[in-house]
Amino acid sequence: MPATTAGSKPVPIPTPTTQPYWDGTARGELLIQRCVTTGRFFTYPRRFSPYVVNGDVEWVKASGRATLYSYVINHLPGPGYADEVPYVIGIVELEEGPRVLANILGVPPEPSALSIGMPLRAVFEPRGDLTVVQFTAATERADS
Repeated sequence: MPATTAGSKPVPIPTPTTQPYWDGTARGELLIQRCVTTGRFFTYPRRFSPYVVNGDVEWVKASGRATLYSYVINHLPGPGYADEVPYVIGIVELEEGPRVLANILGVPPEPSALSIGMPLRAVFEPRGDLTVVQFTAATERADS
């Protein structure tokens, strides 16, 4: 997806398909899609279910709870992140099942501070006219 910048960080450009997601983040809600026929959750946003040919989809508010599935500590300054290296980029498994890529905030970028399966929670970072979902360590277990 092309991006503009807010300050110096990239800002995604919403499309008609992704606009409900961005409307949700503006309210501090993490929305994901679910197949109406199968009830299975999925990401990235699409017009039709990936599980049923031309299947209907619906937007559902996710819990915001997740666990760390994998991560990398990035030492290279990506666009807008020169002042933040090193920083953590994680593959986050949402409580509902789908996995998303996001920055992990508020956790030292050191292997001793990160562990696969650690509980996370969604946080919302204003960026330009949008709000971007990131994750941080949860103060409680993800299954509670």
